[in-house]
Amino acid sequence: MIILGLILLIVGLVASIPILTTIGVILIVVGVVLALLGRAGNAIGGRKHWY
Repeated sequence: MIILGLILLIVGLVASIPILTTIGVILIVVGVVLALLGRAGNAIGGRKHWY
């Protein structure tokens, strides 16, 4: 999710499409939050580990 967010962010900035930039930033933030929660050992969505 983080990688997809980075790709959308870069494409949005290069092509000057603000909606892609916004979606990219949102995906990066959500991906980082899920990664941090997963590393902390909290169960997310009924799963202990996210791969």
